[in-house]
Amino acid sequence: MSPSWMSRSRGQADQVDGPLKASEKRSCLSRQSKTFWMLLVAGIFLLIIAIGLGIGLGIGLTRGSSGGNSGNGGGGSGTPSSPNSTTNATAGEYWKPAAGTSWQIVLENPPTDTSLNVAVYDIDLFDNTASTISKLHANGRKVICYFSAGSYEPNRADSAQFKKSDYGKGLDGWPGEYWLNTNSANVRAIMSARLALAHSKGCDGVDPDNVDGYDNDSGLSLSPSTAEDYLRFLAIGAHSYSMSIGLKNAGAIVNATLDFLQWEVNEQCVQYEECDLFRPFIAAGKPVFHIEYPGSAPSISASARKSACDNNEAHGFSTVMKEMDLNDWVEDC
Repeated sequence: MSPSWMSRSRGQADQVDGPLKASEKRSCLSRQSKTFWMLLVAGIFLLIIAIGLGIGLGIGLTRGSSGGNSGNGGGGSGTPSSPNSTTNATAGEYWKPAAGTSWQIVLENPPTDTSLNVAVYDIDLFDNTASTISKLHANGRKVICYFSAGSYEPNRADSAQFKKSDYGKGLDGWPGEYWLNTNSANVRAIMSARLALAHSKGCDGVDPDNVDGYDNDSGLSLSPSTAEDYLRFLAIGAHSYSMSIGLKNAGAIVNATLDFLQWEVNEQCVQYEECDLFRPFIAAGKPVFHIEYPGSAPSISASARKSACDNNEAHGFSTVMKEMDLNDWVEDC
């Protein structure tokens, strides 16, 4: 289109040029017809090319989205599986102590004496460094790392990560501690991080405490079945890091968890006359790490020793006598 056409209307052009002769009209129509058909053919040709490119591009995109996970070049949307993706709570290679294994437990502070002639030390996950655990390993000890899996503690390094909605009622006798909703995704994420911390420090196993909220006035919807599910979750996580894991107290779920847990840590089953609940671990060749708290400790009378050590239901247990604050003092049977 010429600039002159753009500068004036069609009516003005007709007036200036005047009427066309018939021959000129036919010639003009002929030229217009040829131009029309040429443009039509060109348009069809371009349309065919465009359709072909579109089909090719569509096939390419389809192949890219369906096969992107198969190559090393990537770009696929597949998510790699995590170490915890297995639903088999017994899978993995990890330490499996035998019934009767000797032990010491120190939770009040890092142990000041790491030379005690026992096979296992149970120590606090947060209060002990990797170097302490390495030193115990150098002395031929296995190390179990303790943390509370079922209660909020106010002074732990990750305490601020808990939400108010994760809490239940307070623990009797433990100011500032609250029962946790172990079904909470946030609670489980924090516990997964604790398992990773235990692994990074070199722990051979973990001792998750307070998993028996179902047996207490927790203010939460907890039951033996929710406790079993929670322990299965923790076991899968621990085993994925090649760490063992045990049951803490919780006699009601011994049989439900026996196959995927490696030991029992029990407090005061002699005092409460319930040691028979934990005997399935012994029958399975797994240790019951058993604590009694004589009121006269650290002075132990003959009768107190006999009561703790000679109980028929606790036969074969790895029994120690401790003070309630679980300091370094210990006396075994």
